[in-house]
Amino acid sequence: MINDIQIEAENRMKKSVSSLQKNLTKIRTGRANTSLLDQISIDYYGSNVPLNQVANIGIEDSRTLKITPWEKDMVQIVEKAIMSSDLGLNPTTAGMIIRIPLPPLTEERRKDLIRVVKQDGEQSKISIRNIRRDSLGDIKELLSEKMIGEDEERKGQELIQSLTDKYVNEVDKIVSTKEDDLMVI
Repeated sequence: MINDIQIEAENRMKKSVSSLQKNLTKIRTGRANTSLLDQISIDYYGSNVPLNQVANIGIEDSRTLKITPWEKDMVQIVEKAIMSSDLGLNPTTAGMIIRIPLPPLTEERRKDLIRVVKQDGEQSKISIRNIRRDSLGDIKELLSEKMIGEDEERKGQELIQSLTDKYVNEVDKIVSTKEDDLMVI
């Protein structure tokens, strides 16, 4: 019973951490990273398709992404989709190749992005603490229904707390790493 609660709590906490990681990949550092374009979708013959399914995406140099659509007709569509995204990128096209130069971040923009990263990290921590609260409530319910004893309850609470500490520390590490990435000039 307590094991089930622990497993469910751990799975939910892992999802919270992976959600944070996914959100942070959308925050642009000064370096080129193909995951920056992950959320861009293209209208491909009537259906919405991720960009990486209609084009080859690569890194040309540390500040330039290179996209090569598989069909000539897709070049303008891809270019339009990138410009209309909220990433603030300006692609340049040469034949079948689309290059996206990533401008260096200003000091002010870096600080804004760090604030956003910290907010995302705090939201993840809140989510993890809510999962802890739910799990502890489930354990208390088992105790009140006399399905477990007080010793098992205490052990369950310690397990849930150690999980919470583990994932909160993981969130802190992820946020710290992203901050370091943002401060590299």
